[in-house]
Amino acid sequence: MVKMAANEEKQQGHRPGIHKQKNKGHKHGKHRTKGEVERENKGRVSVTALTKKQRKEQKRMDRRHKANQLRRNKKDLVLTEKRRLGTRDGPPHLVAVLSLHAGVDAGAITKLLRAEGAGGVVHQERCVSGVSDSFGLLLPRFKQRFTFLSHSTADIHSLLDVAKIADSLVFVLDSAEGWDSYGDYCLSCLFAQGLPSHALVCQGVSDLPVKKRVESRRTLAKITEIRFPDARLFPLDSDQDATLLLRHLGTQRQRKLGFRSRRSHLLAQHVTFAPNSPAEGTGGGPTGLGTLCVSGYVRGRPLQVDRLVHISGHGDFQLSQIDAPSDPLPLNVTTARPTKPGKGGDVDMLDGGNDEAPVRVLMKADPSCRETLHAEAEVDPMEGEQTWPTETELLEAEEARKHKRVMKVPKGTSDYQASWIVDEDEEENGEIDEESSEEDDDDDDMLDEAMDGEDEDHISQEPGSGCASEEEEEEEEEEEEVCSTERTGADQRYDEHIDVAAEEEGLKRYRDARANEMFPDEVDTPLDMAARIRFQRYRGLKSFRSSPWDPMENLPLNYSRIFQFQSFDRTRRRILAEAAAEEEGAMVGWYVTLHITDVPHSVMESVQSGRPLMMASLLPHEQKMSVMHLLVRRHPSNTEPIKSKEELVFHCGFRRFRASPIFSQHTSADKHKMERFLRPDAPTVVSVYAPITFPPAGVLLFKQRDDGIQDLVATGSLLSCDPQRVMLKRIVLSGHPFKINRRSAVVRYMFFNRDDIMWFKPVELRTKWGRRGHIKEALGTHGHMKCVFDNQLPSQDSVLMNLYKRVYPRWTYDPYVPLSLPWVKREVTVDMDDLDME
Repeated sequence: MVKMAANEEKQQGHRPGIHKQKNKGHKHGKHRTKGEVERENKGRVSVTALTKKQRKEQKRMDRRHKANQLRRNKKDLVLTEKRRLGTRDGPPHLVAVLSLHAGVDAGAITKLLRAEGAGGVVHQERCVSGVSDSFGLLLPRFKQRFTFLSHSTADIHSLLDVAKIADSLVFVLDSAEGWDSYGDYCLSCLFAQGLPSHALVCQGVSDLPVKKRVESRRTLAKITEIRFPDARLFPLDSDQDATLLLRHLGTQRQRKLGFRSRRSHLLAQHVTFAPNSPAEGTGGGPTGLGTLCVSGYVRGRPLQVDRLVHISGHGDFQLSQIDAPSDPLPLNVTTARPTKPGKGGDVDMLDGGNDEAPVRVLMKADPSCRETLHAEAEVDPMEGEQTWPTETELLEAEEARKHKRVMKVPKGTSDYQASWIVDEDEEENGEIDEESSEEDDDDDDMLDEAMDGEDEDHISQEPGSGCASEEEEEEEEEEEEVCSTERTGADQRYDEHIDVAAEEEGLKRYRDARANEMFPDEVDTPLDMAARIRFQRYRGLKSFRSSPWDPMENLPLNYSRIFQFQSFDRTRRRILAEAAAEEEGAMVGWYVTLHITDVPHSVMESVQSGRPLMMASLLPHEQKMSVMHLLVRRHPSNTEPIKSKEELVFHCGFRRFRASPIFSQHTSADKHKMERFLRPDAPTVVSVYAPITFPPAGVLLFKQRDDGIQDLVATGSLLSCDPQRVMLKRIVLSGHPFKINRRSAVVRYMFFNRDDIMWFKPVELRTKWGRRGHIKEALGTHGHMKCVFDNQLPSQDSVLMNLYKRVYPRWTYDPYVPLSLPWVKREVTVDMDDLDME
């Protein structure tokens, strides 16, 4: 019995195996509330919470109250900005009236708005300097004030400048067609730059019969919904219609443009020019410098006197002081008579009746705090990298000094003068080096051969005379004589409108673009020059994506003139945050007079010629030069090939300038392939030397023709400022497989001597059919080489070698942009009777 009891004690209970069913716990739908968690913790705080910043734990109601306060503050801020525009506390509502059709007159719209039946009081005529059709309008009924200006759309640059600063645009449409081709072109530019609040008006609808009014409005609605899907069309034929338009302009939602809402800007309403005295050393007179006094309303952000200002189309300048004259358009005036411009025009008219009011000096610039106009960094040529010569270089120099070369020099030439005479061999080498430093000489031989081949094909396709009989030849000659006499007049009239040089240049551009599309980046190895010398600036890459490339290696001399940020994004965020928090200076809505120093007399001449004057305050560092990158897309209206490093006209924010950019692909890698032409089917990054501008900002690219007309080429936005962005130009050397084996092939026509093959032996090869390989050895001395590949080559395959070099933009920045002639669609009228061939 004792033994059995011991065995029972040794027995263990049953344990479930791995296949034991385990049921989930019942989910009763309850969870621990925050109060239960706090009661369980009893004031204990986790260690991780103690190491973080002291943050007050908010209750649910506290979070709701905070969110409601933030929402209410933002709403109040938006309402305050909306109510301030056009009232006593803000600047007048600036409205630009633009005509989008050649058959309508914008002046008729402004004339109707001037009428007393519209409910407004015209308080000041010609209130905008440089614009004859402009006036200030007071609306005591709405407690608002407006500034209207009617500007011609012929000058596209002035049109874009007016749209940059206007609060609202009024587009005048034709009652039948809406807008013409040039109006559509202007709309494309305005949409790309950034369109402010707008309204669509048309005249002549009330003159139509009652049955045709609905049809006319329906037709206009179909035309306008393409560009303006949610816009309302206002007929403007009576004073009541004008009142409705004014109410709509004063109450509609204002669109914010990022590049102008973060900077203070101003439209000149009165401009005077005082030449500098000869004692100041700047040389007064019509071509010298002077002080420009510009009066206008501050818009956007508060204006500081120590900041630089940019006058659109003329450059950057400094301020000396800011005055506060009396407001020429006070809203507390309920009745006023229209003021007439003086004899000197709008340039000499300031207030029309408040000349005796005292002018108060608001602030003067502090020379120690004022920003400088230095746009480029000071270049010290002695700061470059210098190395001490090695012993081998010293010995080579000593040997070269001992073995003096004998050369023929003119009689009486000293040893010092003879050292400057260049020998013929050295001159040839110098020309080779100069040619290799150029960056647009890669495709000349290939394009010449392509053009020769096209010419031969064209000649071979012409009808020959050997296959026709003599009778047919005589009949053809008689028909040609009759046709030539009939077409002579029409051909002469047609040829009068054709520029032969422009046609030849266009043909060359077209052939270059087509050759680059058919054979991308392919070049021919020159026969009269070693490939290792011709392509000495290029190198091979194992992988374009992952192979390293030092961005600070072999930088050009122009990089010593530019500025670079350690982190452009962090600097941009800091400067924009500081600009948004500024509350000092001339506040928004004040009527001030800016004293701008050292301004050329050409600015005054531009105002006197009838062009409006706009200026904007620059943020810190925006006057300094750097490498700017713009992300653009080709405009569909332009199909002409645009080559890299071709001079273009840029509109970037408030700036406009001329420069020669380079194009590159828009990728997320650390290296970007350069594009020889602006691609029409993909976004492209345009890199250019230009003053720094903090995004966001719209970008427009124009190309000027030989006849002075500027065409819109591309539109986009500002991307970044990064001088270390690596842009690589690729060339492709091609060879022909001469003998093909299982894993190897004999390739020729890629190089033409043994030394070049050994020089480029480490570079990887590829084929058009996807094979990869390398050079194994050179065969003979005429450029044949044995190459090994990962698979057998097809007989129709070609062997390629990719070489790369880093490229940089050209320093051709020019802030002066010539005026664009009116854009006209060329039409040639030919009498159809002259073309009758019967």
